[in-house]
Formats: sequence, C-alpha cells, structure tokens
Amino acid sequence: MRIDLHCHSTVSDGLRTPAEVVRLAADAGVDVLALTDHDTTAGWDAARAALPEGMELVPGMELSCRYDGHSLHMLAYWFDPADADLNAELARVRDARVGRARAMVDRLRELGVEITYEQVGRYARGEAVGRPHIARAMVEAGVIAEEKDAFTAEWIAAGGRAHARRYALDPFRAVELVRAAGGVTVLAHPRAARGGHVFPDGLIEALAAAGLTGVEVDHYLHDAAARARLRALAGRLGLVPTGSSDFHGRDGEIPARDTTAPEAFERLRAAARESR
Repeated sequence: MRIDLHCHSTVSDGLRTPAEVVRLAADAGVDVLALTDHDTTAGWDAARAALPEGMELVPGMELSCRYDGHSLHMLAYWFDPADADLNAELARVRDARVGRARAMVDRLRELGVEITYEQVGRYARGEAVGRPHIARAMVEAGVIAEEKDAFTAEWIAAGGRAHARRYALDPFRAVELVRAAGGVTVLAHPRAARGGHVFPDGLIEALAAAGLTGVEVDHYLHDAAARARLRALAGRLGLVPTGSSDFHGRDGEIPARDTTAPEAFERLRAAARESR
C-alpha cells in the first residue's frame, strides 16, 4: 500500500491542478493521497471528483506557522472545513499572504525588477499567493534563470533585500485549532534546515505535550541521520512517524517518493476519529 500524505496543487503553490495531482499519484501507484495545499481547502472537491476507483483522498492542509522568528509548517488532516475559529485564522493568514506579496513586488521594483502583482497573480491561481509565485514572475521577466535563484539574500529569501514578513499562526495555536475542529496535526519536515535553521527536539516535545499527533520523518530534505533521529524521537514521544513526497509538480518530482507506512496511517486515522 502506497500512502502519500503531503501534496500541493495550483490551489496554492503547486504546478498541477488538483485533478492532475490525483492522476499523477494514481500513475505512481498511490493508494492513499492527501491534498495539503497551503492554508486552504479549496482543492478538495476537484480532487475528490478526479479520484479513480480504489484510491482514498485524505482531506488535508498545510498551515503556515511561525516559531521563534522562523517559518514552521503544520500538516492538518480530517478536520471540519466549516469550523468557524479555524476559518477565521485561515482568512487572516491568506489576507496576510496577499499583503506580503504586494510588499515584496514593490521592493523588487525598487531594486529594478520589472514585475507586477498582476503577473504574480497569473501564477497564483488559488487563494494562497506565496513566494514561489513571485519567483515564477521573476523567471518570466528574465531576472533569474530558475525559481530557486529567487530564494537568496539578494532577493526574497528570509532576510533578503526584497523579503517581507507576514502574519502566521503560532504552532501551539494551530494544534489547538485543528484538534477543536476534529482533526489531527503532523509537524512538517522539521529537519529540512531551510535558511539554515533546524527546529530543536525540545519544540517537538512541547508540541507533543500540547496535542501534536505526528511528525513527518521521511521527507526528501531529511538525510538518513535526520530520519533516524526523528524516528527515535517519535517513538519516545508516542508520535506517528509519517512520510510523503511534498509534491509540487516541478520537473523531476513524482508523488510517493517518500511514503507513510500503513500501520502509521491507521494510527493517524484512529487519532482523528478519537478527536471528533
């Protein structure tokens, strides 16, 4: 059984529509797929409509959080998408995304980069506009060769010349909100070392005490040592160890390059049922 619990579509910063993500996952032999777009559930219906017989869709989302000044992502599954408190926070996060994107475009223009917010909007076809959409507009304008070139101190990396901060959830508040909405949370890629920062074991321990259900262990940005340490930590804390592709549809990416073990998935599902 192949289980991929972390995939993105054009509803946020992915390059494939929800239906295309489902098709590509099916082609890769995925049996259980979670669509986890950033701060939105807008792709769920299209993904469900595209499901082939025998494939299960896990309704999910990746919440934008911040801890100690650093970006942190929290995966959420099986929550009530109509929950009022959760939706209020999601609206605040999405509004902040728009404001930040506009601010970064303005800063880039001051630096001589001739792009517009309208160009960025053509790439951000969903509700969750983000830095990857700005990077694509920069490629289109010929300022950089590849999207990854935008994520440097010269441009829009954290602390970069054109970077702007935005509102993001406290991770403990995110765990609380998702639990109250009947769902479960999994800390996404905590050893990815993006921007050189790695979240300490102590934070994971504190989140586990606050109700975190799992931690993403098998992720392409985690090396073997990081995976081994996270797996041991998850075992000690009683957290569910998950694995996933973090699929965005870029060249060379495929769904299920990392997967969740069936027994771990059943633990995660059981925890969701208990929280309702």
